[in-house]
Amino acid sequence: MKSRLAVAVGAVMFVAGIGIGMAAQKRLDAALFQGKSKAEAAQALIDAALVQADDGSWERIAVGRIQYLGGHKAQGQAIFDAILAGKHADSDELRIARVYREAGEWSRAKPLFDGYLAKNPKHEKEIAEIGAWYLLAGDRAGAEALFAKSFAVTAEFWATVAVAGAYLGVAPLTE
Repeated sequence: MKSRLAVAVGAVMFVAGIGIGMAAQKRLDAALFQGKSKAEAAQALIDAALVQADDGSWERIAVGRIQYLGGHKAQGQAIFDAILAGKHADSDELRIARVYREAGEWSRAKPLFDGYLAKNPKHEKEIAEIGAWYLLAGDRAGAEALFAKSFAVTAEFWATVAVAGAYLGVAPLTE
């Protein structure tokens, strides 16, 4: 009886320990950033975010975006390269292309956008968004071909808004 009780207590303690460990991962201490330089605070938070991201590609792309746009281009690029080198979703390419576009690097964004379009010919919202990026990059003919393709799938609200904004020089909303 005592051995069963000991095993049961041990199992409860083990599960409780896992729960406490998981909860600890979800909490960050203000010591990560308080009293540190902006660069030190950012790096500590980036390190924490990478642990939180685990294997999540969207999450790692978000961290890579911060690094790429925040002056640590090589570190951000390393994250993007690792994601693109392995098995990944088409949406990962779209998200990385958005980062390059945000960085003003249309020549790097366009091939990823084009690859996404080739694999997703019926995603009207994304087709319109990418068309908006084409228009904002100065390719009106390419943009309008994509707008027509998007509207041929369906007249989706967010696609229409992206197209209208592009004609006024306004970047489309992204997730």
